[in-house]
Amino acid sequence: MEKLEKYRHLVQEFLLEYSKNKPAYGEIEVQPIFDTVRDHYQIVYLGWENEHLIHSCPIHIDIKSEKILIQWNGTEVDIAEELVMNGVAKKDIVLGFQTPFMRKFTEYSVG
Repeated sequence: MEKLEKYRHLVQEFLLEYSKNKPAYGEIEVQPIFDTVRDHYQIVYLGWENEHLIHSCPIHIDIKSEKILIQWNGTEVDIAEELVMNGVAKKDIVLGFQTPFMRKFTEYSVG
């Protein structure tokens, strides 16, 4: 349980820090979304650029079986490396956006 709490804290801190960076275009709100009961964590962009609604999810992270699954990373930040630098073992990180077949060629967990 201690590891799970640590991972929850690290993911939340990472997303809170990331959410301080606003997109350079439009009136966009950066919303960190935390579902701490089911361990789903996201960043959502919401707002307007001229007459166009902006609604996207550049980061989606889940925690399952005491592993951090990076489900989607639409940013230039290497989230896995940031987590490793903050004490998460590579064997506890899954690149969920990679196919299960391709994960075995990374230095992270296959699932």
